Amino acid sequence: MAQRAHGANENMTPENSGGYDFVVVSNRLPVDHVIADDGSSTWQHSPGGLVTALEPVMRAADGAWVGWAGQPDLEFKPFVSDGIHIVPVTLSSDEVENYYEGFSNDTLWPLYHDVIAPPSYHREWWESYVLVNQRFADAAAAVSAAGAVVWVQDYQLQLVPKMLRTARPDLTIGFFNHIPFPPYGIYSQLPWRTQIVEGLLGADVIGFQRVADASNFSRAVRRLVGYVTKNPYIEVPGTEVPASEPNDQGQRQPPRRVLAKAFPISIDSSSFEELARRPEIQARAKEIRDGLGNPKTIMLGVDRLDYTKGIGHRLKAYGELLAEGRLDVEDVTLVQVASPSRERVQAYMQLRDEIELTVGRINGDFATMSHTAISYHHHGYPREEMVALYLAADVMLVTALRDGMNLVAKEYVASRFDGNGVLVLSEFAGASDELRRSLRINPHDIDGVKDAMIQAIEMPQLEQQRRMRAMRKLVLRNDVNQWSADFLSALRGSKNGDSVKDSEDPLGELEWTIERIRRH
Repeated sequence: MAQRAHGANENMTPENSGGYDFVVVSNRLPVDHVIADDGSSTWQHSPGGLVTALEPVMRAADGAWVGWAGQPDLEFKPFVSDGIHIVPVTLSSDEVENYYEGFSNDTLWPLYHDVIAPPSYHREWWESYVLVNQRFADAAAAVSAAGAVVWVQDYQLQLVPKMLRTARPDLTIGFFNHIPFPPYGIYSQLPWRTQIVEGLLGADVIGFQRVADASNFSRAVRRLVGYVTKNPYIEVPGTEVPASEPNDQGQRQPPRRVLAKAFPISIDSSSFEELARRPEIQARAKEIRDGLGNPKTIMLGVDRLDYTKGIGHRLKAYGELLAEGRLDVEDVTLVQVASPSRERVQAYMQLRDEIELTVGRINGDFATMSHTAISYHHHGYPREEMVALYLAADVMLVTALRDGMNLVAKEYVASRFDGNGVLVLSEFAGASDELRRSLRINPHDIDGVKDAMIQAIEMPQLEQQRRMRAMRKLVLRNDVNQWSADFLSALRGSKNGDSVKDSEDPLGELEWTIERIRRH
């Protein structure tokens, strides 16, 4: 994929030959700006499912990534990090508070996750959301080559597709929603529901994690703007484009057909298996087991500390099993990794207090001098340590109350090259649509969760391997490259019949590049 030199603030237009043919736009960059104690600063790889999913695609495409560096009031020039061209967007402290912590994470996040926690609606948050979305759109437009492919990511940037289409109608625009899209009865509570729908419809292809999410969006379109939907397509009529100069006449964009469908995201499966096969990782897994007193069964939970993850439900079920004598602390240990998340948002501070109080109570009631009931860790780990944990764990617990996908479930399956291990998986996580040989649960049904835990612990090895083999086949086949190729193929299909400028086909070249990765 061709990459052309550009300036940090260059005003890129369709007539300008500069820019990148493939641009990813997301709230966060794939790197974090870290300041050491001595005042020096470095860029470090960011954790998270989105970064994990898109890294191999970005390197292959030699594309640009537009996003925020994670700290307020800091301006950085574009640079290259580990083969990815980085285009930072600056956010002020007020914008972090209003756009990110406020509207994105205290309005949209709880609303889109079935109001597990009550969303807050503040007009100043919305105004900041609009302003910041415009800044991201301007940055993406400025670095995009003529006819480029721009792939916008997630709920923080739902207005960007329409803003980009208005500024750069030559672009091919995709949007992927990594979290659920709620049923209309819930979504309709949002005061700015129509503006969000119209923002998303600026894309050529809108991707969701599950079929139900795409259906929920199409229904919202019918109810709010009255467009015709013929699954999986939405017919968008032509719209007036405002004149850029006072004496100019506005142009009318032609009618479009927008594709809205499920593209379940995945992981770089082979890299997890490769790590799991390393002798040093396997040795570390043994160390973990030994350090926990080498119990008969290790159960593992790995989550961001978020109220959608059902950590409290998991702990309640485990505590009741210990209290009832169905589990013995000498035989079973629960390892809970809860990485920090949105620590300045009140609901998350309260959740951490509740979880740690529960962990302390269970350990106080049931731990012995030699065995701890729950090994709790409130921090993240590098991928190598996570794979060692996956290998050490006999049972993986995913008890999400609502989750777009849950890549941890797929990481566990990809790491278990030995064929052993049992995945207990919430039916409310998108991964349950694919990983049907897991033990699927309703996390609200505490008795059902308890029974699934016992079933997982007592499952014969042959049945474990039969189930794991089927899930591994699916996860290794439907990896992140397949996800990317499917989405980009849909984008290319949305442009069939459009002329490609300069006889170039960025989408076709990108698909070919991804296919080359898959074959090697």
